[in-house]
Amino acid sequence: MSLFDYLNAQGDRLLGLAIEHAQIVIVSVSISTVIGVLLGVLTYRTNGPRYVALGVTGIFLTIPSFALFGLLIGPLGLGATPAIVALVMYGLLPIVRNTIVGLRSVDPAVVESAQGMGMGRYRRLLRIELPLAWPVIVTGIRVAAVIIVGIAAIAAVVNGPGLGKDIFRALARVGTPTAIPQALSAVLGIIIIAILIDLAFMVVARLTTSRGIRT
Repeated sequence: MSLFDYLNAQGDRLLGLAIEHAQIVIVSVSISTVIGVLLGVLTYRTNGPRYVALGVTGIFLTIPSFALFGLLIGPLGLGATPAIVALVMYGLLPIVRNTIVGLRSVDPAVVESAQGMGMGRYRRLLRIELPLAWPVIVTGIRVAAVIIVGIAAIAAVVNGPGLGKDIFRALARVGTPTAIPQALSAVLGIIIIAILIDLAFMVVARLTTSRGIRT
């Protein structure tokens, strides 16, 4: 069976899996963004907490995905919950790192000027520092999203949603006429989702970045 024939026969089912895949990615990226930006904001000023945050989130990214998903089965069971927890952990490092780098790269003279105008610390953060750091932060979110799209396929080992199910089914049927087109269609779907999400973040970055700091 050719890839075209398989897509023609299984198109509706594949579309459903692709929607599931995109949904779990969006949820995971959203949670990673909230946690990651908050960690970056809380730690960017001081060396100790900053190194701890980067070190811990860096360790998360080095854990083999099969091992992490397996470890989460015990406390969280099967399904979307362990998949989302694992994906959030994998998405934290780029967001935390870029939040810290972006905030630390803000010109101190700009911050001092705002302070001289009577702005308090939190007002400076919200009105000056975060907007100036936003292009760097959103780049970290884009990187995290692409990482999560790929790793989300492995969530099938814990019965997570998405296109990974078809990849593992195809691996279990190696040698059958449908194995290769089934795997290729799932991989193609994951690539398309990654491209679409990356393009979406490019648009979001442009629309949410002040004109004065666009490159």
